[in-house]
Amino acid sequence: MRDNSEHMAQLDKLNIDTIDVVIVNLYPFKQTIMAGKSFAEAVENIDIGGPTMLRSAAKNYKDVVVLIDPKDYDKVLSEMEAGSVSIETRTYLMYKVYQHTAVYDSMIANYLRNKIGIEYPDQLTLAFERADELRYGENPHQSAAFYQETIPVGNSLAEATQLGGKQLSFNNINDANGALALLKEFDRPAAVAIKHTNPCGVAEADTIYEAYKKAHDSDPVSVFGGIVALNGEVGEDTASELIKTFLEIVIAPSFTDKALEILRQKQNLRILVHPEIALKNKGGYEYKKVYGGLLVQQADETVFGELKVVTKLAPSDAQLKDMEFAMKVVKHCKSNAIVVVKDGVTLGIGVGQTNRIWATNQAIEHSLTSVKGAVLGSDAFFPFDDCVTAAAKAGIAAIVQPGGSKRDEDSIVKADECGIAMVFSGQRHFKH
Repeated sequence: MRDNSEHMAQLDKLNIDTIDVVIVNLYPFKQTIMAGKSFAEAVENIDIGGPTMLRSAAKNYKDVVVLIDPKDYDKVLSEMEAGSVSIETRTYLMYKVYQHTAVYDSMIANYLRNKIGIEYPDQLTLAFERADELRYGENPHQSAAFYQETIPVGNSLAEATQLGGKQLSFNNINDANGALALLKEFDRPAAVAIKHTNPCGVAEADTIYEAYKKAHDSDPVSVFGGIVALNGEVGEDTASELIKTFLEIVIAPSFTDKALEILRQKQNLRILVHPEIALKNKGGYEYKKVYGGLLVQQADETVFGELKVVTKLAPSDAQLKDMEFAMKVVKHCKSNAIVVVKDGVTLGIGVGQTNRIWATNQAIEHSLTSVKGAVLGSDAFFPFDDCVTAAAKAGIAAIVQPGGSKRDEDSIVKADECGIAMVFSGQRHFKH
């Protein structure tokens, strides 16, 4: 410290000169692990001396200019040429050092934690990099930014490329993330329409064109202003259908040149291409911020637990397929949630209700076609037999629900009375 006479006297006595500038580029640990190098190589690329020099120099920010980012070189040089580096710049550079080394150490700690297999450590550090500064948050009066994980996840929304349209908004990103999560459930050509993070139309078919048409036609009102995700190439025929409806985003693994030409007629339509859109998520975690804390859980990556037919009438093979489809969709709906499905297409979706019968009635009533012969899927068990009664009245032929209520027997008896096949999936899918 230059204004400390005792410090300066020690330097003179030991014949040591001062250090005015410290510039360090840390070992490329991030690049090493992203390249899939061995554990030994990863450890070799953990910088020890660099962070030590940076942190000690930053602590003495009033007297030492410390740099970790080449983007700051010009500013520092210009201030040096003008006479001296300002205290404001020095303080900013100090902040950047501690932020930089914190992220660097966080990457190392998380790499080692994953290597060892520690699921929930006593202390959790997470590292993210700002990908974009957004116009606003959920509402215009809220500021917002989008951060992606420091070690990028290849099949995430952050890795998509925008080919047209306005800048993505906070709500666009949140909704599109939900669309991708649901789309990854399917292997056949599929289309997912999302509105306010909830599915409003989902379909599987032999082609992407058919899948989109079926998904759109299942709820053409709600899809207005929504997001559509497709797991196959968008061609001219599909693009021609897409622009008939006002959409915020269309995301797919690829687009033909003609399809892009058609979609770009809608200047504000955000067009995202993501070649790895269909890759499954594996071993991920979900984070939910609460005031003063953070909830962390394993991602819900399964559909069924142990299937059990609980009624006298067993479901047909076609109904079992629709049951799986229904549970794939309902697990991505805000609870309480009910989904009605027939032939791989959603007919009605009831979401975010405070009781299950309301969700059931909503799903049935919102269907634009008869639900007779359809399958009803529930994200959680039936506490009473009222949902079975409502399903029977509407002509529902089969039900899939997790089971586990103290009053399961009431629903089973009611289903037998009504001639409905019911299966317990053994897997609850709450989503709040």
